[in-house]
Amino acid sequence: MGDDVKPAGGKRRAGCVVLVAMILLPALGASPGAFPLALCAAVAAAAAMPGLRLRRVPLVRGAVFTASASLVLDFAYSGDPKPIGFWLPFEGVALLVLLYRVTRREPVPRAAWAGGLVGAATVCLLLRITLHMPQQGWRESVFVVFLGFFPAACVTGVGLYLRSLDARRARAVTRALRDQRLEVARDLHDFVAHEVTGIVLEAQAAQLDRDAPQQTRELFERVEAAGLRALDSMDQTVRALRQADGGAWEEAPATRVYGLADLAGLLDRFSSMTRAQTRLSQEEGLAGALSREAGDAAYRVVLESLTNVRRHAAQATRVVVAARRTAGGSVEVTVTDDGGGTPGGTRHGGGTGLAGLSERVDALGGTLRAGPHGGGWRVGCVLPAPAVR
Repeated sequence: MGDDVKPAGGKRRAGCVVLVAMILLPALGASPGAFPLALCAAVAAAAAMPGLRLRRVPLVRGAVFTASASLVLDFAYSGDPKPIGFWLPFEGVALLVLLYRVTRREPVPRAAWAGGLVGAATVCLLLRITLHMPQQGWRESVFVVFLGFFPAACVTGVGLYLRSLDARRARAVTRALRDQRLEVARDLHDFVAHEVTGIVLEAQAAQLDRDAPQQTRELFERVEAAGLRALDSMDQTVRALRQADGGAWEEAPATRVYGLADLAGLLDRFSSMTRAQTRLSQEEGLAGALSREAGDAAYRVVLESLTNVRRHAAQATRVVVAARRTAGGSVEVTVTDDGGGTPGGTRHGGGTGLAGLSERVDALGGTLRAGPHGGGWRVGCVLPAPAVR
């Protein structure tokens, strides 16, 4: 890659040298006072050369130096006025290119003052003719200033428009990367973590076999410990992915929208991986009562709650999922476990999953709560009437 960059940079520098030479050479045969005109045009062309990167002369410095020299020459030139028209087009085009590059590429503060200076040099460039040619008055000077304003304004507008497109593309790329991170976090949390939790539960269940050899039980203890460490690492990874942009928690867009009608299947899958007795208590006709967004949020709350039961209350003997209408017409969904001997007050919260779901439920106008209940734990969400069809 480096071999490709160096020849390209060498070609650009060679092209710049040729261009500067072509601008300066005619000054050798012109009147002595014409050299400043040629030099200013050559410097402007070199500074405006696209793709040419001078190590110690950044674009903004070259633009400011060129614009300042041009403005000084407009008012301080004292040589023969006849050669002015020959080098003026070279300098004018170079100033317009500089104005475009500064407006589009430089940071906003530098683009404002450096672009303003280059724009002023562009607008005032034609004054070099009216101020130094005989029989030219102030009316002609005002006219050429207005004449120079239009190309400068057009170039500035193009630069600002393309700058806005660049910013929009950058925001789109940032948003796409952010959504991708959130999607990875969701997959880690909803699928990979659940499977690892299943492995931990199987290892815990295998340790209850008193007839198994001691070495086998020790092996399953190591498997359990490794699985728990993997889950902790996964929680940290999910947290880092979701907070990478320093913003609030946000759920990634799900590939499928679930609802209350899917709770029965979810509870069946949970029952196959645990020894706890499970029960679903859901009022008739409630499955279609919520909007798609609210129904999916309720399903995710139940999914996260069941996952936490497997991880933090593996000895639970009873899990009840209930969905009902409240007196005010809201829909309440709760997940309650008996803890299986685990003190409810010492249970850790829902971690990263419930943190994201809490904001999701809040965005729908609902509430989510989690805490000790009896000897176990209860997680519940209430989706108010505005979220109900």
